[in-house]
Amino acid sequence: MKIIKLTPYRVPPRWMFLKVETDEGVTGWGEPVLEGHARSVEAAVHEMADYLIGQDPARINDLWQVMYRAGFYRGGGVLMSAIAGIDQALWDIKGKALGVPVYQLLGGLVRDCMKTYSWVGGDRPADIIRDIQARVDLGFDTFKMNGCEELGIVDNSRAIDAAVAKVAEIRAAFGNSIEFGLDFHGRVAAPMAKVLIRELEPYRPLFIEEPVLAEQAEYYPKLAAATHIPLAAGERMYSRFEFKQVLQAGGISILQPDLSHAGGITECVKIAAMAEAHDVALAPHCPLGPIALAACLHVDFVSWNAFIQEQSMGIHYNKGGEVLDYVHNKADFTPEGGYIKPLPKPGLGVEIDEDLVIARSKQATDWKNPLWRHADGSVAEW
Repeated sequence: MKIIKLTPYRVPPRWMFLKVETDEGVTGWGEPVLEGHARSVEAAVHEMADYLIGQDPARINDLWQVMYRAGFYRGGGVLMSAIAGIDQALWDIKGKALGVPVYQLLGGLVRDCMKTYSWVGGDRPADIIRDIQARVDLGFDTFKMNGCEELGIVDNSRAIDAAVAKVAEIRAAFGNSIEFGLDFHGRVAAPMAKVLIRELEPYRPLFIEEPVLAEQAEYYPKLAAATHIPLAAGERMYSRFEFKQVLQAGGISILQPDLSHAGGITECVKIAAMAEAHDVALAPHCPLGPIALAACLHVDFVSWNAFIQEQSMGIHYNKGGEVLDYVHNKADFTPEGGYIKPLPKPGLGVEIDEDLVIARSKQATDWKNPLWRHADGSVAEW
């Protein structure tokens, strides 16, 4: 079997799917995208095609190393996202060719179902209680939301009080019948992170995500030493080498690699094992589409330390396309009581509606995240 063609499709709301074809008619799908930089990743996929055309898709490990090491410059969001989507598609081909789900090729199941959580609210939520209740009615009991809006490098007590009041309102409404993680989203700089985390402690969030940006990772152990709340990070780390440094330094309790940014299944299985060796939990980042979610689930189902999975059904980013719009076998992905069962079909287990992908790819726009500014006009982290 040989690889003969790679075809990327940018689709609404902000995703890109990749079809990899072989000379024996077996095709694989991946999701190589970096939100806001889809065209850059698309160009990187085309560049990497030179390494792949005519090669045996079954040699996933070798092809991964070629894509990563053959070029003098490596790493970063764009190149690793391109590798990630190609890697997903190669695993999809291998599973289909052998007639088994990818998790069987990775050693088999360590659990019977995977707990998921649901995003609630948006960047500036208006009625988060209503949004949580609607998802509780669907069977979810675990959520994630933004922990604050823009916050200056040193900000005032009113901004802290506003963030804390929202969390207090949630606990008052639901008690401990639900759990929730708070995503600081890189909006909080080190001088304010300790203040905000301390004020949030009485409300016992499940975790705090990206308490500071990944480039300020030296603060993770310092912040962890000052709180009992588990800290999570990883969506803006792109290889096991970045995760290695964070694990060695300590401070992070939950790693969140993104299967469409951090080198795909091949790399994230290794990251999961590294985390397990450090007694660190795994919760893959996934605010993306169905192929990315499928890839995450296969890693979850073979990683003992995976404890919860993000998924973007109904997330506020999904304007113009929903996760299961592009999937024929929707029932396989439908959560039951917040849990998703192992995907039963061969490969990644997602049957893509290719006709819809092609049609909607003609309507794709270039998604960009909002540009926020502080009151003084300086750029704020979104």
